[in-house]
Amino acid sequence: MTENNHGTEQPEQPGQAGQPEERAPRRVIGTPSPAASTSLLGTGQAGKTAQAATDVQVPGVVPQDEPTARKGERYAALCFAVAALAGLGFVVSYVVFQVGDIAKTQVSNFALGGTLTLALLALAAGMVTWVRMVMPKYSMVQERHPMASDPATRSYVGETFMQGAAESGITKRPLLRRSLLAAAAPLGLAPLVLLRDLGPNYTNFPEKLRHTVWGEKTKDGKPRRLLVEGTGDPIRAADFNSPGGILSVVPEGYEHDLNALAKATLILIKFRPEELRSGTNLNWTSDGIVAYSKICTHVGCPAALYEQTTHHILCPCHQSTFDAADGAKVIFGPAARPLPQLPIAVDNEGYLVATADFAVPVGPSFWERGDAEAEARENGATQK
Repeated sequence: MTENNHGTEQPEQPGQAGQPEERAPRRVIGTPSPAASTSLLGTGQAGKTAQAATDVQVPGVVPQDEPTARKGERYAALCFAVAALAGLGFVVSYVVFQVGDIAKTQVSNFALGGTLTLALLALAAGMVTWVRMVMPKYSMVQERHPMASDPATRSYVGETFMQGAAESGITKRPLLRRSLLAAAAPLGLAPLVLLRDLGPNYTNFPEKLRHTVWGEKTKDGKPRRLLVEGTGDPIRAADFNSPGGILSVVPEGYEHDLNALAKATLILIKFRPEELRSGTNLNWTSDGIVAYSKICTHVGCPAALYEQTTHHILCPCHQSTFDAADGAKVIFGPAARPLPQLPIAVDNEGYLVATADFAVPVGPSFWERGDAEAEARENGATQK
């Protein structure tokens, strides 16, 4: 500062009073200041400790060798670059790939899920590479103290325990002790009852999961009729003659058996003959009427939403979509296999009946898993 004739101070201009002109050094974004006194953790003890860990041999700290550190730096930077590009790709995919129909929605889901997954994986890989190849190695020692207490403490606990037992009267009053044991014994048996309620105690339980009541005959030895769910009315093929119509169907004699309906409920759809494609077993249809299991093959939700114009069956739980005109094959969603088709026909009175059980297990794919012998028995039953 300089003082003028009026006694006020004026700031010195660069180059005045023998002071050289100073300019701030150029900085690159993302790099620390080149000043020697600057530290990421400040100039306190923490900063000195961090500097010592890299420049000075510290017990328990093994610095990473420079070639490995440089290689790790490049690998981590590459991962971070991939993560940045994938993150931008996620934003671009959200703007470009719009939804509207099943095909567009599928492309959008793949694009958004793929880019987001790649971004997170690349970011995680870069951070792991940074830690393993750039940062120093540490040897940690966990101190462990003797587990046993000292004799004085053990003696005190023993005396306290005996004093409490004497005060409670559990040794002096046998009636209280025995009645307490009698009260606690049934509680020990409670888990057995709860475990028993987890499922039926079938000797051939896996085989039971593979079949439904549609394969059973009625008391008169006749095939079971298809009944309208809710009303219990049998269905005449001649009455169900509107193409595009759909009905929810249950087996005769099991209208109110929830255990049976959990596997045997059907959806009945009426098609024009020219609408059915090769995936549908035409020998199992009757006058364009097709019966499919209502139990979704993903996790067992009721797949009963039907779009007449596209012949698509939709499961509302996880959006699994099946093509009803082509054997109910999966065209979208997490379901792994088509909805099983039930063989149906018309009896002497014109009512729809089931001629056999499903050729494959219904419901989630877990039920379909089994040994080769069971699969061979199923194949033999199907051929018959």
